[in-house]
Amino acid sequence: MIAKEINNKLIAARTKLILDKPFLGVLVLRLPMVEADPKWCQTVATDARCFYYNPHYVAALSSEQTQFVLAHEALHCGLSHFARRQHRQKQRWDLACDYAINPLLLQDGLSPPPGVLIFDEHEGMTAEEIYPLIDENNDDKPMDKHVYDEQQNSQPNQVALPSTQQSDPNNTGGQQIQKTQPPPLSETEKQTLAVQWQQRLVGAAQQAFQAGKLQGAMARIVDHFLQPQLPWQALLASYLSMTAKDDYTYMRPSRREGNAIYPSLRSGQINIVIVLDISGSISNAEIKAFLSEINALKGQLRATIALFACDDKLTEDSPWFYEPWEDFSAPKQFKGGGGTDFRPAFDYLNKLGQTPELLIYFTDAQGVFPQEPNHYPVIWLVKGKSKVPWGKVVYL
Repeated sequence: MIAKEINNKLIAARTKLILDKPFLGVLVLRLPMVEADPKWCQTVATDARCFYYNPHYVAALSSEQTQFVLAHEALHCGLSHFARRQHRQKQRWDLACDYAINPLLLQDGLSPPPGVLIFDEHEGMTAEEIYPLIDENNDDKPMDKHVYDEQQNSQPNQVALPSTQQSDPNNTGGQQIQKTQPPPLSETEKQTLAVQWQQRLVGAAQQAFQAGKLQGAMARIVDHFLQPQLPWQALLASYLSMTAKDDYTYMRPSRREGNAIYPSLRSGQINIVIVLDISGSISNAEIKAFLSEINALKGQLRATIALFACDDKLTEDSPWFYEPWEDFSAPKQFKGGGGTDFRPAFDYLNKLGQTPELLIYFTDAQGVFPQEPNHYPVIWLVKGKSKVPWGKVVYL
């Protein structure tokens, strides 16, 4: 298949997306199509500026599969995956982004090429939610090449094309060949492009909504991305603040302080139970970060804390108790790793006849729950997207 035929194949696929799936089509239209040297681009790639393609790879795709790869790259850009990695390890982040996008495209009726990674358990999840679920030793490979933050293989003085659109005003692609891998984006470039792509995402969503062609999982993920999200720390702080017994009192002061009576803040002490799921699905680093956040909140709210650790049974040496003035730190090591059963901690409290003012359970919510809720507030701090049958939920 000659270069012109491949170019026409891409244009036809893009046009089909614009007509049938305007949300994806409008995003794809924002990516100039550039033929890439197969030496650095084995399939397709993006640097958040262009859609790069290996002509031999595209030649082997069906029309439907070509639509899939175009939409795949456009969604990476539209959801600003290039600007959201932060501290995360690149290979795992690239996989998380692919795991988040591919089920969306499949549900939207697109046909993936052979070998594309799609897992039902990641359906409806963002890349940030998927990332901690990926094993550190996972050696899967993304379908495409994410070159926006990847070191190029070429010499440092070799740069990307200034602009494909300068030589190709109709954005048809195929007029130039990208000989070298584009350089990674600078932080300033990432921020600028993130703003541009968010504006493009809004425009594409509005057009699709008006046409009645943005529904289901795709609509939900777009809504999630565009709506400002409170971090779990803020949500947890809000719940804890509502539980704290802060009130004003007009009790008469001592005679040394005079006869005038002024309102003063009286802060009662609250009792909190915290249970850690140590069944192996939550890393020590995540537990450490969670406990650090609780420690900061505890000092502000004057809370006493009883800490439990549980997989399918409570650890022998729990609970541990902490007064408001004590640092809240967990033992260096927990003996866990079994199955997950949430009942032992609740059973323990019921047998003692204790009713905490709040119980916080840090878990992935994949285990056996008590059949009935207890008569005290429970917050499930959940890693992932698993559902809980009762209580308040704060998703990480």
